[in-house]
Amino acid sequence: MYEGGRHGGDIYRNPVELDFSVSLNPLGVPGEVRRALHRAVFHCDRYPDQRMERLRQKTGAMLGVPQGWLIFGNGASELFMAVVHGLCPKKILVPVPSFYGYEHAANAILSETPFGGKEILFYETKAEKGFVPGEDFLTLLGGDVELVFLANPNNPTGRLFERDYLIRVLDRCRDRGIVVVLDECFIEFCQGNQSLLGELEHYDRLIVVRAFTKLFSIPGVRLGYALCSNEALRQKIQRHLPEWNLSVFAQEAGSVCARQSEFVRRSADYVKGEREFLADRLNAVGVKVLSGEANFLFVHSSQPLGEMLLRRKILIRDCSNFRGLEKGYYRIAVKSRAENEILVAELRELL
Repeated sequence: MYEGGRHGGDIYRNPVELDFSVSLNPLGVPGEVRRALHRAVFHCDRYPDQRMERLRQKTGAMLGVPQGWLIFGNGASELFMAVVHGLCPKKILVPVPSFYGYEHAANAILSETPFGGKEILFYETKAEKGFVPGEDFLTLLGGDVELVFLANPNNPTGRLFERDYLIRVLDRCRDRGIVVVLDECFIEFCQGNQSLLGELEHYDRLIVVRAFTKLFSIPGVRLGYALCSNEALRQKIQRHLPEWNLSVFAQEAGSVCARQSEFVRRSADYVKGEREFLADRLNAVGVKVLSGEANFLFVHSSQPLGEMLLRRKILIRDCSNFRGLEKGYYRIAVKSRAENEILVAELRELL
């Protein structure tokens, strides 16, 4: 069954002039990255570097981690799929609402006969508690749970975990032999040192997944990476990836992205200012902003905002098909000031 409707960004089947449904960097693609993609055209007559040495070296230096800890994928989604196939866990625990890609990857092994007897356990967070896991989530980290998916910040809520809580989760999982996949694909948009990259050397069953997609606005290039200090786990994951899973375009673009430290800093500052501006204006026109620490806002409205805005050729993410949510919840990307003002002006007319 086609699952494209599970995600935002369906500009191919909708008359869209402004897309607020996908959460990309409002500053767009850096000029150096665009030029790198153009250069890659001249390498189309050769196979990509199977070892990805240049990309590996640049990314390791950017993150300050050993190059050997890196596994690259054709987007973070390919890495989620490789994790579940490589580890083949008996039971997978997923807090919801969250990115559908975790469930999609887990379903891949549930549907394959050789891996029968598997199970996905969904932990449903509650609106009255801000859609964040509580103490009862910790009690589920035991028994036959072997893999947990978490996102920091979460998608679609944009909520960050308290660091102390995440450490408690990691401690409990380490004691019980549970692998934690921590999705940090939006972490660079958050202020402060929120990442758990620094904990990788202390927790060898922690896998951190990131992507160049959101930060550098290159979803069409498809480039993600996972980090893990455990060589045995890395090998299990790597065996379930194609030999040439990154094109020359992805490798060239990623090598240049990894040098854009000033762009990354400027992006976080810009997004913070525009996120606050947009949240204030949305609340003022009657759209309730619930949360958002990244480059998108999680909102609620009693009005059918998605349908109303689409008639104005503006697309937002209707979150009613997220497990654990119902009608009325939406995710709205933070874009440029001019685009944010257009959205607010349209909503002011509609509401």
